[in-house]
Amino acid sequence: MQLRGWLGDQKAHEPVLRLKNGVSSSPFDPTRVTQLSWNPRAFLYKGFLSGEECDHLIKLARDKLEKSMVADNESGKSIMSEVRTSSGMFLQKAQDEVVSDVEARIAAWTFLPIENGESIQILHYEHGEKYEPHFDYFHDKANQELGGHRVATVLMYLSDVEKGGETIFPNAMAKMSQPKDDAGSECAKNGYAVKPRKGDALLFFSLHPDATTDANSLHGSCPVIEGEKWSATKWIHVRSFDKSVRHAVGDCVDENENCPMWAKSGECEKNPIYMVGSEESGGHCRKSCKVCSS
Repeated sequence: MQLRGWLGDQKAHEPVLRLKNGVSSSPFDPTRVTQLSWNPRAFLYKGFLSGEECDHLIKLARDKLEKSMVADNESGKSIMSEVRTSSGMFLQKAQDEVVSDVEARIAAWTFLPIENGESIQILHYEHGEKYEPHFDYFHDKANQELGGHRVATVLMYLSDVEKGGETIFPNAMAKMSQPKDDAGSECAKNGYAVKPRKGDALLFFSLHPDATTDANSLHGSCPVIEGEKWSATKWIHVRSFDKSVRHAVGDCVDENENCPMWAKSGECEKNPIYMVGSEESGGHCRKSCKVCSS
């Protein structure tokens, strides 16, 4: 039996999904996926990344980390906050063969198009650093204009954490049935907790199947108690993030009213792929970043 679709041809008994250009990504094995929760919808893929892939992603980010920002609920502006004390940076889409393969594997797993995703963000948490519980969908209209709400998040763990650093879902229905022990942190006892393990990936949805926001998707990163935590996040929107309200590559325009503020706060240098653009796609804030040709 042959299955056809935007992922290409596939024999029914094969666990490997093939990309539409005919090139296979690393094997996608659905037997490694476990459903953790239905409210919110959350799934864990054991060994989604190889150890070599994890180390490579960390190497790409290590000397480019900046203080992490959060989106203001009213204005949508990126601001610093003690709610989020990690550091991070954004990779370029299809930056190299490893990044391209990981992005293709995410699309194969989620059945969401590559163009709906943001660039992968690499995050680093040191001792005591955390991210308080928050939603990945937006409360402001400005961010919703760029691809709509984030419908799904794929959180990839790039390192083991000796203690702490769990991903926690305080509102998850399954939190009461999850056994708790002294191996986890106190923070992890406040919801359904996922322990970071190098190579594993967590997929959860911020929207219900009817596209309404899911309050049970509230999630956070517990403080790191021992060791350090490296992770990679891929946020995926309901429609194309690359082509939403797009102008021609190279046009000297700002596509978001927050561009001047973002540029002033240094986002042109911290997040150049989104702000300035690349050879493949135009940036959203070229005017404010002052990169237009004369």
